[in-house]
Amino acid sequence: MDITIYSSFLPHDDPEAAVAFYRDTLGFEVRNDVGYNGMHWITVGPAGQPGTSIVLYPPAATPGLTDDERRTIREMMAKGTFASVLLATEDLDAAFERVQAGDAEVVQEPTEQPYGVRDCAFRDPAGNMVRIQEVSK
Repeated sequence: MDITIYSSFLPHDDPEAAVAFYRDTLGFEVRNDVGYNGMHWITVGPAGQPGTSIVLYPPAATPGLTDDERRTIREMMAKGTFASVLLATEDLDAAFERVQAGDAEVVQEPTEQPYGVRDCAFRDPAGNMVRIQEVSK
Protein backbone atom coordinates (compact mmCIF):
# COMPACT_ATOMS: atom_id res chain seq x y z
CA MET A 1 0.00 0.00 0.00
CA ASP A 2 1.34 3.43 -0.96
CA ILE A 3 -0.32 6.21 1.05
CA THR A 4 0.83 9.83 1.11
CA ILE A 5 -0.31 12.97 2.87
CA TYR A 6 -2.11 15.10 0.30
CA SER A 7 -3.83 17.85 2.32
CA SER A 8 -4.03 18.97 5.89
CA PHE A 9 -6.54 21.50 7.21
CA LEU A 10 -5.93 24.57 9.36
CA PRO A 11 -8.60 27.08 10.34
CA HIS A 12 -8.37 30.75 9.45
CA ASP A 13 -10.46 33.75 10.40
CA ASP A 14 -9.04 36.32 7.96
CA PRO A 15 -8.37 35.21 4.36
CA GLU A 16 -6.17 38.20 3.49
CA ALA A 17 -3.96 37.74 6.56
CA ALA A 18 -3.76 33.99 5.94
CA VAL A 19 -2.63 34.50 2.34
CA ALA A 20 -0.11 37.15 3.38
CA PHE A 21 1.41 34.77 5.93
CA TYR A 22 1.48 31.55 3.91
CA ARG A 23 2.31 33.11 0.53
CA ASP A 24 4.37 36.19 1.36
CA THR A 25 6.06 35.10 4.59
CA LEU A 26 6.47 31.34 4.11
CA GLY A 27 6.75 31.49 0.31
CA PHE A 28 3.97 28.98 -0.36
CA GLU A 29 1.96 29.00 -3.57
CA VAL A 30 -1.73 29.83 -3.46
CA ARG A 31 -3.27 26.95 -5.39
CA ASN A 32 -6.94 27.61 -4.92
CA ASP A 33 -9.18 30.24 -3.36
CA VAL A 34 -12.83 29.30 -3.24
CA GLY A 35 -15.41 31.68 -1.85
CA TYR A 36 -18.93 30.85 -0.78
CA ASN A 37 -21.35 32.94 1.32
CA GLY A 38 -18.57 35.37 2.28
CA MET A 39 -16.21 32.60 3.41
CA HIS A 40 -12.97 31.42 1.79
CA TRP A 41 -11.26 28.05 1.53
CA ILE A 42 -7.66 28.73 0.48
CA THR A 43 -5.31 25.96 -0.60
CA VAL A 44 -1.59 26.69 -0.22
CA GLY A 45 1.50 24.57 -0.55
CA PRO A 46 5.25 24.65 -0.90
CA ALA A 47 6.58 25.51 -4.37
CA GLY A 48 7.77 22.43 -6.22
CA GLN A 49 5.65 20.09 -4.08
CA PRO A 50 2.28 19.96 -5.84
CA GLY A 51 1.25 16.81 -3.98
CA THR A 52 1.30 18.43 -0.53
CA SER A 53 -1.12 21.18 0.49
CA ILE A 54 -2.67 22.94 3.44
CA VAL A 55 -6.30 23.92 3.14
CA LEU A 56 -7.05 27.04 5.17
CA TYR A 57 -10.72 26.81 6.00
CA PRO A 58 -13.33 28.89 7.83
CA PRO A 59 -14.15 26.89 10.97
CA ALA A 60 -17.63 28.44 11.10
CA ALA A 61 -18.48 26.41 7.98
CA THR A 62 -17.94 23.06 9.70
CA PRO A 63 -21.30 21.23 9.53
CA GLY A 64 -22.98 20.12 12.71
CA LEU A 65 -21.23 22.50 15.11
CA THR A 66 -23.27 24.06 17.85
CA ASP A 67 -22.92 27.73 18.75
CA ASP A 68 -21.08 26.67 21.93
CA GLU A 69 -18.63 24.58 19.91
CA ARG A 70 -18.02 27.47 17.48
CA ARG A 71 -17.34 29.77 20.44
CA THR A 72 -14.93 27.23 21.94
CA ILE A 73 -13.08 26.93 18.63
CA ARG A 74 -12.76 30.74 18.39
CA GLU A 75 -11.43 30.86 21.96
CA MET A 76 -8.93 28.07 21.32
CA MET A 77 -7.78 29.70 18.07
CA ALA A 78 -7.21 32.97 19.94
CA LYS A 79 -5.05 31.11 22.50
CA GLY A 80 -3.21 29.16 19.79
CA THR A 81 -4.34 25.78 21.12
CA PHE A 82 -6.75 24.61 18.41
CA ALA A 83 -4.55 23.55 15.49
CA SER A 84 -0.92 23.21 14.45
CA VAL A 85 1.33 22.16 11.61
CA LEU A 86 4.92 20.95 11.55
CA LEU A 87 7.05 22.08 8.59
CA ALA A 88 10.64 21.16 7.79
CA THR A 89 13.65 22.91 6.27
CA GLU A 90 17.35 22.29 5.84
CA ASP A 91 18.20 25.86 6.95
CA LEU A 92 16.24 26.63 10.10
CA ASP A 93 18.05 29.90 10.82
CA ALA A 94 17.22 31.34 7.39
CA ALA A 95 13.61 30.20 7.70
CA PHE A 96 13.35 31.74 11.16
CA GLU A 97 14.73 35.07 9.92
CA ARG A 98 12.29 35.13 7.00
CA VAL A 99 9.26 34.37 9.15
CA GLN A 100 10.34 36.76 11.89
CA ALA A 101 10.80 39.54 9.29
CA GLY A 102 7.21 38.89 8.21
CA ASP A 103 6.00 40.04 11.64
CA ALA A 104 4.74 36.62 12.70
CA GLU A 105 4.33 36.09 16.44
CA VAL A 106 7.44 34.24 17.59
CA VAL A 107 6.68 31.50 20.11
CA GLN A 108 10.13 29.92 20.21
CA GLU A 109 13.43 30.88 18.61
CA PRO A 110 15.54 28.10 17.03
CA THR A 111 16.25 25.66 19.86
CA GLU A 112 17.93 22.28 20.28
CA GLN A 113 15.22 20.16 21.88
CA PRO A 114 16.04 17.46 24.44
CA TYR A 115 14.26 14.93 22.22
CA GLY A 116 16.82 15.34 19.44
CA VAL A 117 15.46 17.94 17.01
CA ARG A 118 16.20 21.60 16.39
CA ASP A 119 13.11 23.70 15.73
CA CYS A 120 11.35 27.02 16.15
CA ALA A 121 7.72 28.03 16.48
CA PHE A 122 5.40 30.83 15.36
CA ARG A 123 1.70 31.54 15.38
CA ASP A 124 -0.03 32.28 12.10
CA PRO A 125 -2.58 35.12 11.93
CA ALA A 126 -5.38 32.79 13.09
CA GLY A 127 -3.36 31.62 16.10
CA ASN A 128 -2.37 28.22 14.67
CA MET A 129 0.96 26.92 15.93
CA VAL A 130 3.48 26.64 13.08
CA ARG A 131 6.60 24.71 14.05
CA ILE A 132 9.55 24.48 11.69
CA GLN A 133 12.00 21.64 12.24
CA GLU A 134 15.50 21.46 10.81
CA VAL A 135 16.16 18.34 8.74
CA SER A 136 19.12 17.19 6.71
CA LYS A 137 18.89 15.40 3.41
